[in-house]
Order: sequence, then C-alpha cells, then structure tokens
Amino acid sequence: MILILHLVPAAYFNTLPPGAPYLPAAYPQDGFIHCTKEPEVMLNIANRFYKDLPGELLVLVIDADRVTSEVKWEAPAHPDGSAPRQGEAAHRFPHIYGPLNREAIIEIHPARRAPDGAYISV
Repeated sequence: MILILHLVPAAYFNTLPPGAPYLPAAYPQDGFIHCTKEPEVMLNIANRFYKDLPGELLVLVIDADRVTSEVKWEAPAHPDGSAPRQGEAAHRFPHIYGPLNREAIIEIHPARRAPDGAYISV
C-alpha cells in the first residue's frame, strides 16, 4: 500500500456529495490533483500556500493502489505557479489525473494549526 496525502479546504470538501468522486476546485486549471507522500512535505506546502487561508484544511489520506484514475510521479507543480525551492526539483510528487474515487480515501482528518495560523501537523 502506498499512502499519499492531499489538502482540501473543509468548507469546500463538505459541500460535495459524499459518494461522488472528488475533484478539487482548482482541477479545471491544474488538470490533476496535487498530492505528496511525505507528511513533512505536506506540512511545508500547507504553510507556504495555505497559511493565510481562513477556515480548516482537511488532509485526505489516499491509498494510491486503490485510485482508479492515473497517478503520475512528477516534478513539483506549485498551485501559485512559483518555481520549486532548493531540493524540490529532484523530488517527485504524485499527481492524480482524473477524479479521485472515494474508496481510495482511507482517512480524513483536520490539519492542526497553532494560534498564529501556522500549520503544526498534518
């Protein structure tokens, strides 16, 4: 089993039909679902891109072996279009090309924040 992680605003995720495949709001512009394998990388991503986003973020824990859409391991593709940071260029991220079937989501939990808004665990 290969576990991968995806962040999603709770307010968005909770409005989606529970049995329907999941697609993030940015899917039409990105063309895939951003994921990572390492929790420490996910924590850095949360603080770099979502620290100022109000509300709760959810961490979807996904069994990559259960994903029915294609999963490709690729170089970073940052949501804001910024260039990879030092050391990121060699890292490969799992990107899901298509809807995420709900059976592949094996756990959902909130990302934890400090009082100043910084994420402290995913």
